[in-house]
Amino acid sequence: MREAATDEQAGHPVAEGILRRQAARESAARTYARALPIVPVRARGLTIEGADGRRYLDCLSGAGTLALGHNHPVVLEAIRAVLDSGAPLHILDLATPVKDAFTSEVFRTLPPALADRARIQFCGPAGTDAVEAALKLVRTATGRSGLLAFTGAYHGMTEGALAASGGARDVRVTRLPYPQDYRCPFGVGGRRGAELAARWTESLLDDTKSGIGHPAGMILEPVQGEGGVNPAPDAWLRRMRSLTADRSIPLIADEVQTGVGRTGAFWAVDHSGVVPDVMVLSKAIGGSLPLAVIVYRDDLDVWQPGAHAGTFRGNQLAMAAGTATLAYVRENRLAERAAVLGDRMLGELRTLAERFPCVGDVRGRGLMIGVELVDPEAPGDPGGDQGGDQGGARDSRGAGGRPEGVRLVPGQRPGTPVPVPPRAAPHLAAAVRDACLDRGLIVELGGRHSAVVRLLPPLTITDEQAAAVVDRLADAVAAVARSHHRD
Repeated sequence: MREAATDEQAGHPVAEGILRRQAARESAARTYARALPIVPVRARGLTIEGADGRRYLDCLSGAGTLALGHNHPVVLEAIRAVLDSGAPLHILDLATPVKDAFTSEVFRTLPPALADRARIQFCGPAGTDAVEAALKLVRTATGRSGLLAFTGAYHGMTEGALAASGGARDVRVTRLPYPQDYRCPFGVGGRRGAELAARWTESLLDDTKSGIGHPAGMILEPVQGEGGVNPAPDAWLRRMRSLTADRSIPLIADEVQTGVGRTGAFWAVDHSGVVPDVMVLSKAIGGSLPLAVIVYRDDLDVWQPGAHAGTFRGNQLAMAAGTATLAYVRENRLAERAAVLGDRMLGELRTLAERFPCVGDVRGRGLMIGVELVDPEAPGDPGGDQGGDQGGARDSRGAGGRPEGVRLVPGQRPGTPVPVPPRAAPHLAAAVRDACLDRGLIVELGGRHSAVVRLLPPLTITDEQAAAVVDRLADAVAAVARSHHRD
């Protein structure tokens, strides 16, 4: 990751000094600061201004936290109202008018079948705290300990959340295939790939020799964010709901990043009509301030007083900012706006895949968009999404000049070629991210190999700003493609 100041920042004493002190004092675990060596001093909407005077279009949005962008007037007004009222800022889990208003607004937006019989638990301030609470809830309610989770998942950085994520291991967690088109684990994609993924899950649950037992719950993201912007097919999500309901397995929907209009519906589960047993909410629900809750079916509410607590679960400023944000998104139909604008941006960005072989796939839902970079010179792996040749036959070149592999899949006639995507190219994705920053655009990377450039603009982005984002990203990709071709 690049961590040194850019030329402009290196020539600015304030920015240079702050960046130097950060590198000397802060933990080696810091992340965004390494790849984005800027010093924000002012921000409004989509725009951040650095200490060096440069302006950036922020498509990171606090990792999806800023549904309304930076310092939206309704959020600032809500915060000032609490400060001016003399209300307590820290209230543990006591009832207050501010908290009551927030809870009412959350319930107003929930799927009606859940809202009618829901309970809400205020957790610690981060989404990972809410995931821990959800796991504890279903384990307490069912008396079971096993958990079903999905490859490519990301649910947080605490121990239980990591165990449910794709990058950690726990004997109590059974990993299931998450359907995706571009790098389908079964090599087929589309409805057939989703059907095979569902059958695999059903087989494991019903096979008395699968070794997984009867789990306490299933946790999934309706769109995998950190996993590379992989939207779950609606039919597959409904199938997971049916499989879990028929077997009395609570379904947990992690809406930390997908919620509050991000995907083109208020909650991403709304696309499929699925009503989960538990919803994990954070990020945008706090209106840019730390806040996390779980909302769940009342019959799961069996834990004892104090079974799950947290000192900072009573953040009044976050509740006020969250209420204002939820109401603004709902009243101004920003979810619908995200759906329309997201479709337009996806369509424009997909032309990059036609122009540049290093762009393997463009995907997303609403204003949650990913562009996967690949190495057009490196064939893919028929046995997986990144390893070497494991014996599959090879075509010479595929459509658009991209090398492709050939593999056989269940139910496929011998001799029928199935394209295998080229290898993921994290070095090209990092180069695109850096080229975007040089052009005043902030993006982040995700995916299994950090090869997916991710866009999470605020829902308030204008048509003109969206066009500027697409133009800057396209220019960055073109520059990286030219450089890679010369190399």
